[in-house]
Amino acid sequence: MGNRTSSNSSYTLNPASPKTPLFTNAIYRIPSLIYIKDDKTFLAFAEKRTSPADVDATVLVMRRGTKQNGAIQWSPVEELTTASLEGHRTMNPCPVYEKNSKTVFLFFNCVFDKFTEQEQIHNRKNRARLCYVTSQDSGKTWSSTTDLTESVIGKEIKKWATFSVGPGHGIQMCNGRLIIPAYVYYIVSCCTCCCICSSCCCSVKPYAFAFYSDDQGVTWHFGQRVSVESAECEMAEITDSNGKSYLYCNARSSKKSRVEARSQNGGEDFSVNSTGKLVETPGGCQGSVVSFAHDEKTWLLFSHITDKNERKDLGVYLNKSPFSANGWNKPSIINPGVSGYSDMTQCDSNDRFACLMERGTNKLEEIAFTEFSLNDIMKDQ
Repeated sequence: MGNRTSSNSSYTLNPASPKTPLFTNAIYRIPSLIYIKDDKTFLAFAEKRTSPADVDATVLVMRRGTKQNGAIQWSPVEELTTASLEGHRTMNPCPVYEKNSKTVFLFFNCVFDKFTEQEQIHNRKNRARLCYVTSQDSGKTWSSTTDLTESVIGKEIKKWATFSVGPGHGIQMCNGRLIIPAYVYYIVSCCTCCCICSSCCCSVKPYAFAFYSDDQGVTWHFGQRVSVESAECEMAEITDSNGKSYLYCNARSSKKSRVEARSQNGGEDFSVNSTGKLVETPGGCQGSVVSFAHDEKTWLLFSHITDKNERKDLGVYLNKSPFSANGWNKPSIINPGVSGYSDMTQCDSNDRFACLMERGTNKLEEIAFTEFSLNDIMKDQ
């Protein structure tokens, strides 16, 4: 791999990783991707919008990719009309696959009318709902929407200016626990009273956390927030040398580096393990993380913008020692140039991966799919 980018000291995959545009000829944002090994099927999701603005999201869309004779055959773009609430826009797809019941849970947020995130934060009044639809045939058909806001969040919602899941994907841990990554703009009271006071004496700060289920998605709960400011996040399961399981969280930050945290109890609470080695673009950008087994150890892959100044040069980082403060290797660039959000998934084998990414020439013009191998990432490390 001999082609370096000019913005950093990383490498472009060689041969160039081929891209398959999946969502084009309209405005699409927020990629989400999972691979169902049982059916050898990719499910790729995105938001369809009437303009690039978040407030103009309308409906979630999906394409199914099935492997046939070594190639992937993609279905046409389908609008998921059952994933909706009347009077709301549908945002932030975040699927997870429950292996025992063979059920896909597609989580998302429904936000009322045209209320922006900033309006909710400024007014300290949440307008988002926690929702999901399910599929038991690998995305061919979908259920109607289930709204979990009252039953799961309940009165706690009064302390949430707004919140969202993911975006990206959830995971199922080895013990069966389902994890949906999320973040909340929490209303922090500055006075000594126990109530939520007026906006003049309160601040609102973002924190990552997890929704989780231990009964195959029948009931859901939420854990404690990461203790430092953190936003859009993804999570992965890692194990130490004694076989003990941890939930790893990698979250967007408004600072200069990503927030990394670990949980010893499956997302019920987290301890921060920020290293400062993973750079963050100004204002932050979403990224994706997956864990996988290699030589009886757990390794991590992380996809994110690699340029320190703007959203370009999407790269994949490798961490062979997830418990080490400096385990991340330099990134391999899988999309030189204009880039945005991304989501990764592991494919059939431990050394094959796929990524769904926002990309373009002068701006974000499409959401494209690519596959790559662990060997591609490890070259020239």
